[in-house]
Amino acid sequence: EIFVGGARARVRVGERMIRFILIQNRAGKTRLGKWYMHFDDEEKQKLIEEVHSIVTVRDAKHTNFVAFRNFKIVYRRYAGLYFCICVDLDDNNLGYLEAIHNFVEVLNEFFHNVCELDLVFNFYKVYAVVDEMFLGGEIRETSQSKVLNQLQYLSTLD
Repeated sequence: EIFVGGARARVRVGERMIRFILIQNRAGKTRLGKWYMHFDDEEKQKLIEEVHSIVTVRDAKHTNFVAFRNFKIVYRRYAGLYFCICVDLDDNNLGYLEAIHNFVEVLNEFFHNVCELDLVFNFYKVYAVVDEMFLGGEIRETSQSKVLNQLQYLSTLD
């Protein structure tokens, strides 16, 4: 236990969590990068390149999860985009595959048939979707309707 601002907080070491989320296109351009672990900029760039080189060359007949350093990459390809989540080796593969699919369905509904350009020109909205669905390296919300309602409310504040 540690004290933060006079309040007691628990720090759990070794807890399962999402390490980072990446959305990349086939050419290797990163369209979203959300980091839940500290990496310096040089290390982030190395991770981005390594993840891209691993997932883009995998045949469709292989599983959508692959060991990566001391972690595991769970990914899905939608059109020309790879949605990747880096998690601990013993995390639930199918749970994260479902979380990726749920995330894409929310994006699709929010942007009314999402495409890569939506991610490029509305990146701040995409980060808002990520922040509604994932928090502190954990899945925060799985209800699409709750996420979409919250996003609708946030858009009225603009």
